[in-house]
Amino acid sequence: MGVLKNVLFVLGTLFSLLLLINATKVDPIKKEEHKILTESLINDYNVYAVPMPENINFAGELVPVENPDIRERMDRELLVNTYWQSNGLLLFKRAHKYFPVIEPILKEEGLPDDFKYLAVIESGLTQAVSPARATGFWQILKTTGREYGLEINQNVDERYHIEKATRVACKYLKAAKERLGTWTLAAAAYNAGNAGIRKQLERQNATSYYDLLLGQETGRYVFRIAAMKEILSNPRKYGFNFKKRDLYSHIPTFNVLVEEPITDFNEFAAKYKINYKILKLHNPWLRETHLNNASGKEYLIQIPKEGHYKIASNQNIEIKEMLMDTIRE
Repeated sequence: MGVLKNVLFVLGTLFSLLLLINATKVDPIKKEEHKILTESLINDYNVYAVPMPENINFAGELVPVENPDIRERMDRELLVNTYWQSNGLLLFKRAHKYFPVIEPILKEEGLPDDFKYLAVIESGLTQAVSPARATGFWQILKTTGREYGLEINQNVDERYHIEKATRVACKYLKAAKERLGTWTLAAAAYNAGNAGIRKQLERQNATSYYDLLLGQETGRYVFRIAAMKEILSNPRKYGFNFKKRDLYSHIPTFNVLVEEPITDFNEFAAKYKINYKILKLHNPWLRETHLNNASGKEYLIQIPKEGHYKIASNQNIEIKEMLMDTIRE
């Protein structure tokens, strides 16, 4: 056994020496390929400073980038969001799907169109839930949602209802504008609360968001919104390349009025030739497998129009029906 160990040790040592000798030999072809690849990488990939846009504004209110600290803070958000390319592309795709839902509501409620970018930085246009349990596209807290008339419980949570949540966000922002005087301060209050912003304005003897010294999250908040507005409005300028077919599209739906409990969403979905998953995707505010509705409240459930989904279960039913027809014949 000892001899065998010695033999194996010698063989292993020789093999290691051979590998070391071969590693010191440079293959001219591979060396040239490596050189070409390196030069290609250097020539084709570049990171550029982002020029500061002229007259950058939020909701028609100028961002005073002539002030050095404001310029640096604006520059940071433009750089971070320009070079976070994967997230940027996803935002372009989602914006194409959801902005057509949000924009008309902002207009009806009398808010500047720029507030759609607030939803972008709040949730990335997803049904997100924060560590503080703020929920949905507009990251609405339970207390705020109920204060503004949303139904929020285990069975139904209308913070996930994009249209209703957008209207609540509009009401909150309009009230903040009335209290604080500008849309910029209203946006900041959406993050820090009306009382929080008013306290800082009084404490620092200021009248503008841009004159306040704030914590990092609120201090970056409006700059992030303005940066997303600038980038999403000018994709080519910031290096984002895509075709319309690359973007996500909103699926057209029709509403079904429901005034009674629904005991099983599987059965309900099947009536409209969709499945449970599709029903929940279009109605994320329905939180359980059924709808209680003991009070007989009216709900509008969105159903996608036919032709947009291929449902395997429906195909199976069609195949079975065809087979049965064949057997009967």
